[in-house]
Amino acid sequence: MWDYTEKVKDHFENPRNVGVVDRIDGDGQVGSLSCGDALRLTIKVDKSQDRIEDAKFQTFGCASAIASSSAMTEMIKGKSLDEALKVSNQDIADYLGGLPREKMHCSVLGREALEAAVANYRGLPLPRSDSPIVCECFGITEKGIERVIRENSLSTVEDITAYTKAGGGCGKCLPAIEKILERVLHGDRAAKKTPAEDGPPKKMTFLQKARLVEETIEHEIAPALMRDGGDIELVDIDGDEVQVRLKGSCASCPSAKRTLADFVTEKLRELVSDSITVREVR
Repeated sequence: MWDYTEKVKDHFENPRNVGVVDRIDGDGQVGSLSCGDALRLTIKVDKSQDRIEDAKFQTFGCASAIASSSAMTEMIKGKSLDEALKVSNQDIADYLGGLPREKMHCSVLGREALEAAVANYRGLPLPRSDSPIVCECFGITEKGIERVIRENSLSTVEDITAYTKAGGGCGKCLPAIEKILERVLHGDRAAKKTPAEDGPPKKMTFLQKARLVEETIEHEIAPALMRDGGDIELVDIDGDEVQVRLKGSCASCPSAKRTLADFVTEKLRELVSDSITVREVR
C-alpha cells in the first residue's frame, strides 16, 4: 500500500473544483482511458487581466491523480496565465507534502493538462505535439521524456517510468528511453564543462584516485540512490576495480545490475577515470 500524506488523503477524499467551469475559455485533455490515467482541465479566464478566474477538473485515475488534479486547480486559481505555467510537477507534489515516487507521473499529468488548457485558450498547438511518440503504450513523446529528465534531475530509466509511465507497459521502448536518458545527461554534462573542467588528471596516484572515488560516491552517487530509499557503501579499491555494497532498497532491487552499470559505473568513469570497473560485493 502506498504511503500517502494527510494532505494527499484530504484532496482525494474531498477533492476541490471537480467538474467543468461555467464558461470554458481553455480546455486541456491529456492521457487516455486506455492508458489508465485521463485528465480534463477547463479554465475560465479574466481576459482583461489574462488571469485564471476559475479552474475545474475531471479525471479517471488513482488517488494520486485525483489529489494532484485537485491541488493543481487550487494552486492556479487567481494566477495570471504566465504565472500558472511556471507551476511545475514538483510544485504540485510539494503542495501535497510529497507523492510516492511511483506516483509522480500524476503530478506530471496535471502540469501537462494545464499547459494544454492554456494552449487551447491561446489558439496554439499542444506542447510537444510535433515530437515523435516513444512509448506507444502510454503515448509519451520524446520531448516529454527529455523535459521530465531535466526538470526533475532524473538519472535512471526507472525514474523516467515513475514520472511518466513510459516503459511501464510492454517494455519495447526501454532501449529508446535509455538512449534519450544518456543523450540528455551527456549533453547537459558537456554543456556545463569548461576547459578547466575537462575531467580528472590523466595520471593519478592510488591515493588521489581513492580519494576521488570516495568523494564521487559520497557526493554524487549516494544522494541519488538515497532519494529512492537506497544507499551504497565503498568496500575496497583494487587497481581500477571499485568494490561496492548496495544497501537499503537497492540491495533487493531487481534492477540493481542496471543501476551499477548505467549509473554507478558511468558516474565514476565520468568523474574519476574511464578505466574504472565496478563490482558488487555482499
